[in-house]
Amino acid sequence: MTTFVLVPGAGGQAWYWHRLVAELERRGHVAVAVDLPTDDDSAGLSAYTDTVVAAVGDRAPVVVVAQSMGGLTAPLVCTRLPVELLVLVNAMIPLPGETGGDWWTVTGQHAARLSYWESAGIAGDPEDDATMFFHDVPPELAATALQQPVEQSGRPFADPWPLPAWPDVPTRVVAGRDDRVFPAEFQRRLAAARLGLPVDEVPGGHLVALARPVELADRLEDYLGSLRR
Repeated sequence: MTTFVLVPGAGGQAWYWHRLVAELERRGHVAVAVDLPTDDDSAGLSAYTDTVVAAVGDRAPVVVVAQSMGGLTAPLVCTRLPVELLVLVNAMIPLPGETGGDWWTVTGQHAARLSYWESAGIAGDPEDDATMFFHDVPPELAATALQQPVEQSGRPFADPWPLPAWPDVPTRVVAGRDDRVFPAEFQRRLAAARLGLPVDEVPGGHLVALARPVELADRLEDYLGSLRR
């Protein structure tokens, strides 16, 4: 049995992980999905890290899985808890001293996204959440998600990423093959440049845990099996 700690992206809702939680628990694991204080303008990356650590409690060791913006917080958790494995899923990969706000420009995310949309022939408004995030999510789940109020303070994006280097924890990078926010090729370039790591693709867009929980759970178990052999 493994404890998976699931760190959400912008908006910080544990609900995002509920299909993956059910799938991991069905396989005999423990899954802790974290709600982050995203509506608190005083809460920066330190507060986000404290929230994850408090949710984990005395469980050890753990596998930390981070979605999107969760990539800013998850490595900080690795300095506070005994972490067996860190898995980044369509996640931001920061550099020391870089703010989350600067990350978008420094990495060239906007240009990469526009190029991908053009090459893939994607129609629709790129600023529309349904088109950007929920294109491959089951319609009933997409409708539920779009009806939920989501707040994300800009406060944690203002914090310089505080670690001097990436934590000394085994790290894996997963990209959704059809991610319209962080295209897979963009993620491959970023992971290679910043971590020296390859990217493993899974079916799905940016919200893989909602759209493809079985495939993501398979990937997580494959990582554990390889690590423990």
